[in-house]
Amino acid sequence: MAFQPIYDAVADRVWGYEALVRGLAGEGAFDVLSKVSAKQKYRFDQDCRVKAIELAARLFPADEELMLSINFMPNAVYEPAACLRATLLAAGRCNFPTSAIMFEFTENEEVLDTAHLENIITEYRKHGFTTAIDDFGAGHAGLGLLADFQPDLIKIDMKLVRGIDSSPARQAVVRGIVGIAAELDITVLAEGIETQEEFLILRESGIRLFQGYWFARPAFEELPAVRSVPVPVTAGVSW
Repeated sequence: MAFQPIYDAVADRVWGYEALVRGLAGEGAFDVLSKVSAKQKYRFDQDCRVKAIELAARLFPADEELMLSINFMPNAVYEPAACLRATLLAAGRCNFPTSAIMFEFTENEEVLDTAHLENIITEYRKHGFTTAIDDFGAGHAGLGLLADFQPDLIKIDMKLVRGIDSSPARQAVVRGIVGIAAELDITVLAEGIETQEEFLILRESGIRLFQGYWFARPAFEELPAVRSVPVPVTAGVSW
């Protein structure tokens, strides 16, 4: 696993880290996932969760409240309660609180049964886990999926983020997402930040959490340092 920080612009600190799967030779997630067959998905999903928790328990400073974000594949979860057993055992064994774990599912994996996904999220919340939609605004679903159920957090896809500082259309779309999320009491995270200009315009739009290469690249089995972030210069910005 590699870890990439999530930055909280209001608290001016690292909010948590996303665990990203890597191959033994450093291969990226796409290369690794392309080798996972349909029959292997469930076991692979379970092993990734356990590995992420074990590493986070070792790497996270004990005196800091940090979230661990873990990706999961909804179509690999056959029965939510049963699929959580290994996760709960790993968290208990490592003394890692379930309240510090966020599970995010990607829109890029087609959700074949939205009712099943809703059952997954309900079961995860029972155990104190935070839930998130990754790649929001891209892939197989968007606002329609959000209308069916509401996670705790949505991560705005990098396609909407890229070049947003010079794109009035992207700015309008993101403002709309932020407004809808506020009404539904959903936290918004902007991912894929690569420039200071992207960060500043998104921060001005009311987004609190950020992730991307501009802050730090993922580091293999370690926690990377986060770049110094500019202090807000606009007076009266409402968060």
